[in-house]
Amino acid sequence: MQASPIRIPTVSNDTDWDFCFHLSQQTRILAHQQTDELYPATGSGESEEDTKAKEEKTTDCMSLPKEKLAQSQKKIAQLIKGKMNTQANKELIRCAILSRIIFGEEHWKCAQALACLAYGYLTLRGLPAQAKKHAESAKNTLLTWKGKTTSDKERKEILEALVMLYYTLGVAWLLQNHGREAYFNLQKAERNMMELKELYRRGVCGLQVSEKDLTIALGRASLAIHRLNLALAYFEKAIGNVIAAKGDRTLDLVSLYQEIAQMEQLRRNHDQAIQYLQQAHSICVSLFTEVSPQTAEASALLAKAYAMSGEIQHRDAVEIYFIKSISAYQTTLGPEDCETLTTIEEFCKWLVQNGEKRGE
Repeated sequence: MQASPIRIPTVSNDTDWDFCFHLSQQTRILAHQQTDELYPATGSGESEEDTKAKEEKTTDCMSLPKEKLAQSQKKIAQLIKGKMNTQANKELIRCAILSRIIFGEEHWKCAQALACLAYGYLTLRGLPAQAKKHAESAKNTLLTWKGKTTSDKERKEILEALVMLYYTLGVAWLLQNHGREAYFNLQKAERNMMELKELYRRGVCGLQVSEKDLTIALGRASLAIHRLNLALAYFEKAIGNVIAAKGDRTLDLVSLYQEIAQMEQLRRNHDQAIQYLQQAHSICVSLFTEVSPQTAEASALLAKAYAMSGEIQHRDAVEIYFIKSISAYQTTLGPEDCETLTTIEEFCKWLVQNGEKRGE
């Protein structure tokens, strides 16, 4: 059972970010020029009243970027809800620029905005190169600020940002087939999440990166470095978390059961793999009915799992589930669809091999 290949974009230049960054520099230069014109330097003779007035004016000048930042942050949630991922990512760029203008590029809030932008490039756009670039930019500032005395609220936000950026780096490395680097960064994300849990005994709800997402990523990274037992433990933990939160008939479990079945197949535990795939199939039937593309896929995976076992008593099950899959694909996607034709081809190959074994 092979996982579907993931297309890795190879874009090296972030034109949106570069354009907006240069634009923000121009904006700041113009702002300084306007302030200088309004309040020219008067040397040591400047009165206390003049200084106070100048500071108040500067504060007023910053109110517009702060308003724009608040508007962009609200807009991002709406765009993501509407599945307008590219526009949402552009708003994240805007937030990073505005945060740099408001707080300065050495401030942790600017680094926090960059961490959110990195996470956006990863999850909204599927661009690991850009995600890594911005996560690395945020990392040093956040690590520096973490060591300083801050309020509990700031400490919580910094830890959340660290979880986000290390998760982003880990998954980005994983998508680029660098398992060791992925696992190293995801471990750091896990440690920061544990620190958050210790800080807030009642739990850490509302994080951008959920514990389930992090656990699954750690499982995949463990698999990439050939630590099957560890990968299995992470996926079992993720399944337990999902069942505790959403019950045992949720769609979230389907992909988890299918991935953990693949690990069991690699460990040659075919009976256990079949049990997991039966659970995934049962959920698909209950959520989508027997005749659906989702159930068709689950049936095909189950047929292949029975075939991989090599057990004679499983031959009937292989045939039954292949036929179910092909029938569901033909009904829902059509006889000429790629999934239909691929499943027919796999069934035919199995029939040929099975016929040869019977002949022996």
